[in-house]
Amino acid sequence: MALQKNISLKDFNTFGIEISATYFLIVHTIQDFLKVRKYAIFDQFPILILGGGSNILFTKNYDGIIIKNELKGISLEKEDDENVWIKASSGENWHDFVQWCVDKGYSGLENLSLIPGSVGAAPIQNIGAYGVELKEYCTAVEGIELASGKQKVIPASDCKFGYRDSIFKKPGKNKFFITAVNFKLNKHFIPNIEYAALKDALKGKDNLSIPDVSKAVIEIRQSKLPDPKKLGNAGSFFKNPEITQAQFKKLKKNHPLIVAYPLENGNCKIAAGWLIEQCGWKGKKLGNAAVHNKQALVLVNDGNASGKEIFDLSQQILESVEVQFGIKLDREVNVF
Repeated sequence: MALQKNISLKDFNTFGIEISATYFLIVHTIQDFLKVRKYAIFDQFPILILGGGSNILFTKNYDGIIIKNELKGISLEKEDDENVWIKASSGENWHDFVQWCVDKGYSGLENLSLIPGSVGAAPIQNIGAYGVELKEYCTAVEGIELASGKQKVIPASDCKFGYRDSIFKKPGKNKFFITAVNFKLNKHFIPNIEYAALKDALKGKDNLSIPDVSKAVIEIRQSKLPDPKKLGNAGSFFKNPEITQAQFKKLKKNHPLIVAYPLENGNCKIAAGWLIEQCGWKGKKLGNAAVHNKQALVLVNDGNASGKEIFDLSQQILESVEVQFGIKLDREVNVF
């Protein structure tokens, strides 16, 4: 549990960016963290909690303290005839946790299979895929307030979950060390397969099971998303933008094939990947940074790209989409 200096973070971010951290610390227990938090150095430098490093882009060396979260453990807290309440430590691999639930027959998270990253990162982004978001099954988030060292339990109702958003991003970014996430899952399986790609993948299959849905999600993701171990990336780099019905109707006149999904509030969510592809970016390479040739939402490290190269590519994409469609895209990844 020693504090290390000038450590390379290349192996700790899925883009594989070669940068270093001024200070680096691996934490295995809450007690470890509470002990080292008393070091005077913690009041002198910014702190960044690092999980799987799958939703982050480093554009320069990190002049601060990186805390690598290795808190482990999954426990069944309680159950009744219909539901189970599960607590998962924040350092657990997200996909491994989902598969643990699938193997136990606990339903709810199977649509979120193969999402990279850690359990602790999941509520920060309010991760979602194939018609399901984490907020539907999260009951509370546990953690430590960095400024005071106090341990807190934040009910899901206070987490301000939104589309790829939560209280842990703004205004609570880097102010809270998530130590565990609590979930309420179902014992009785009701498949959620309304998402078009998932429905097509499972078409004609009777008596669906939790593993069937999880396997289909994994196969879909593997078919269009690159493995970070083989090609550096952070998954979807941009959020799908939300626009009004009036904006959508205007766009559809000029772009009849535009891809959109209706929202409960009456607005539309536009497929950012479609917008980027229409601007000619799919498969395009600038230096060592590139747009993936199967999914335009994904930016990749196609060699020894720097974080700045990837950021500059993303900036050009943002500008071209705004010029062509009048829509401002937001980055989904955290940029440092």
